[in-house]
Amino acid sequence: MLRTVAAIAVFVVILALGGMWFVSRDVGDGDQFAQCRQSQVAGGAGAIGGPFELVDEDGHAVTDQDVPSEPTLIYFGYTYCPDVCPLDAGRNAEAMDLLEEDGKIVNGAFITIDPARDTPEVLKDYTDYLHPRMMGLTGTQEQVKAASQAYRTYYKRQEPEDGDEEFYLVDHSTFTYLTLPGHGFVDFFRREITPEEMSAMVGCFVDNM
Repeated sequence: MLRTVAAIAVFVVILALGGMWFVSRDVGDGDQFAQCRQSQVAGGAGAIGGPFELVDEDGHAVTDQDVPSEPTLIYFGYTYCPDVCPLDAGRNAEAMDLLEEDGKIVNGAFITIDPARDTPEVLKDYTDYLHPRMMGLTGTQEQVKAASQAYRTYYKRQEPEDGDEEFYLVDHSTFTYLTLPGHGFVDFFRREITPEEMSAMVGCFVDNM
């Protein structure tokens, strides 16, 4: 009797362990980009990104469904930014060139957080100088705010010290977001990483699409 109970107990333990292994295996196997991810997002990758409507640098209305026609590096900034934005957007452009040398086509999107000054024409000059495959996106204050909230970014206009309403700065977050066709947002990158590091990280995602 005792031997029978012991045998049943062992069988139950083995069955439970096997079930745990099967579940954990499925969770790991379910993320085709697990080996590529460098960051963790509260709530998972699905918590970032979402519907938005903006205007591209040619004056055409675009949505979140139009932007990721190719793997795309998305950055929120503004053209009057004196230091951070040119460096970050330039780093993204350099990473795009490195990826292209490796046979991987990745686009860029520069979403302004200063639509009052960043018209489609201003953005076109700015992004075309940085990279031919970088698109500038603007819109109304409400549209830009909705896009920013979808990607959990932060920005706040500073009041100009001299009272000149034409010259002001905007505080903002500096992450770059990678989106993939059919997947949406998959990862974000901090501004400290180099073009070479970004190219390698993005390349991993592209290889596993």
